[in-house]
Amino acid sequence: MTPSMPRLVVFDLAGTTLQDDGTVAEAFQEVLGAEGLNGSAEEIARVRGASKREAFRKLATGAEQAERLFHAFLAALRRRYEAVRPREVQGTSAVFGWLREQGVKVALNTGFERDTVDMLLRMLGWDPGAFDAIVCGDEVAEGRPSSALILEAMRRAGVSAAAYVMVVGDTVLDLQAGMSARAGWVVGVTSGAHDHSRLLQSPHTHLIASVAQLREILR
Repeated sequence: MTPSMPRLVVFDLAGTTLQDDGTVAEAFQEVLGAEGLNGSAEEIARVRGASKREAFRKLATGAEQAERLFHAFLAALRRRYEAVRPREVQGTSAVFGWLREQGVKVALNTGFERDTVDMLLRMLGWDPGAFDAIVCGDEVAEGRPSSALILEAMRRAGVSAAAYVMVVGDTVLDLQAGMSARAGWVVGVTSGAHDHSRLLQSPHTHLIASVAQLREILR
């Protein structure tokens, strides 16, 4: 039986707690197009939520090109976020605060690498020290759908029982990783890369419009 309250909530970043305004998909399309690759919206959607290095290994024609695309993507993403500052999904900070008031630990996990995450947190005005764990795509051996990001967040936060963990994300890979970790709650949000019909096809415990509705689940 799932407990009434989690001990730890592990949130995805882009599209879940960070507003998805098309920036990530546009950066994918830019760098793929520069290499003469036709990255369709569907092809990009399939790799959303994955480690970005792993994503380009699937989209490229070889390892050398994949690495080149990965670094070009990081540069393109930085340019876009410097031009238009990232914004949190409305209500995210309030949910973080409410969870902490309930004694629940809060963590971030993401397919972005550490330098990009540090940049985004600065731009959002989020204090890294306010999180019990922040796990990035370049800090684990396997990206989603592996549970490695979640398990590492649990380890860093000092929570060992997956039944007391809630995983929240906006992609099918987020939900698959949560199920692989055997988290007590696996929550899909339709505020990001994948819509309700796509998320509905993946195992989950809840589907909601945004993280702002998490309190309704836990109440």
